[in-house]
Amino acid sequence: CELPLLSDAEQYQLLVEWNETKLDYPDVCLHQVIEAQVERTPNAVAASFENERLTYRELNGLANQLGHYLQTMGVGPDVLVGICIERSLEMLVGLLGILKAGAAYVPLDPNYPNERLALMVEDSQLKVLLTEERLRTKLLGFPAQLICIDSQKSALSRQSSSNCCSNVAAGNLAYVIYTSGSTGKPKGVQICHRSVVNFLTSMRANPGISAEDILLSVTTISFDIAGLELYLPLTVGAQVVVVSRETATDGERLREKLATSGATCMQATPATWRMLLESAWDGCKGLKILCGGEAVPRDLVRELAVKASSVWNMYGPTETTIWSTVHEISSTNELVSIGRPIANTQVYILDKYLQPVPVGVAGELYIGGDGVARGYLNRPELTAEKFIVNPFRVDAPLARLYRTGDLARYHQDGNIECLGRLDHQVKVRGFRKGGHPRRQAFGGVFCTGETDSYIF
Repeated sequence: CELPLLSDAEQYQLLVEWNETKLDYPDVCLHQVIEAQVERTPNAVAASFENERLTYRELNGLANQLGHYLQTMGVGPDVLVGICIERSLEMLVGLLGILKAGAAYVPLDPNYPNERLALMVEDSQLKVLLTEERLRTKLLGFPAQLICIDSQKSALSRQSSSNCCSNVAAGNLAYVIYTSGSTGKPKGVQICHRSVVNFLTSMRANPGISAEDILLSVTTISFDIAGLELYLPLTVGAQVVVVSRETATDGERLREKLATSGATCMQATPATWRMLLESAWDGCKGLKILCGGEAVPRDLVRELAVKASSVWNMYGPTETTIWSTVHEISSTNELVSIGRPIANTQVYILDKYLQPVPVGVAGELYIGGDGVARGYLNRPELTAEKFIVNPFRVDAPLARLYRTGDLARYHQDGNIECLGRLDHQVKVRGFRKGGHPRRQAFGGVFCTGETDSYIF
């Protein structure tokens, strides 16, 4: 089992050449990247929601006031602060305010059942919870101290609007997001500022975004991909248009919002794109489509390709910071690949002995690099199981790999094809479900439940 299956040349190609992704990025915190953009374009529109707008200077000032207020409550680096606010500009102010205070946020979707919210509050041991007045009664039974961002506006407005000072560094936590719990108890994934800044730097280059872009944000902040939608535009001087939950979940309303907002980019799951198509969406030739979160069917790609300027398939688990690979789908006839790793990210496809498998052979997908999470909150045993030492980085003894539990294989051109899950997990209309103990269907790949039996 220790004998390599590959020649030295093949190993070099798979382990080194296809993982040469180095790209410089600033060693600063997420909010500091946004603060630098505020200095460059203070009067540009940063964010909008329905009939409200905030310039970069206004957004920064409101977030600073909240940050200063949180600091008076003892909030600082690696302190977790919950946020349970409906989709709005206040939600964005809340997220940035928590970061500016030096803390890390824990998103709590207001539409989650109380039992799930209580589990996350208890597990993360939140002492402070940012919310709004209309949600106060839903959260009163929780042990955290509530701050209502709307009803306490007068107290917040008395704080300084200048940038907050804290001892937070790039290695401190930016957020903790809980997984769905589809394979057991929900787990809090700890993501550092450095990982988010690396991710955003990579996304700026590929798929790319500029100051002229308008990005339509439709994803709940409890799903980590919302980080791209909310923060990426703010790093380049672009505008983020936040849509309400009601609009994001209604095909006709979302279709209308796409048309009236002037959006040039939108990210969503295949289920949301399918909903939009079923609402008779005519498309937009200037729209860049980002699609991920679940397997993208080829028929959906064909429909989307004729309605937009480009379609990008995005892949990545929460544990490796949002997306880890990207691929622009250039032909509707090609297999839907998840592409290649993003900046400062390494991808390995290994057998059960952690040996790299040849091109075309299926193995488990492992991800390393600057996006790998600190681990699971309060779950050291599970962290040790899922985050292992990277055996291919002898130059970096602290480097780790995350075991994704996904089955994949390399194509001859270095692009990666994801073949499904190893743990019988599937998604039904975008929701993760446990599957039949013996067999699952994964978008054209039939899996018997064993890792070596496939019919293509």
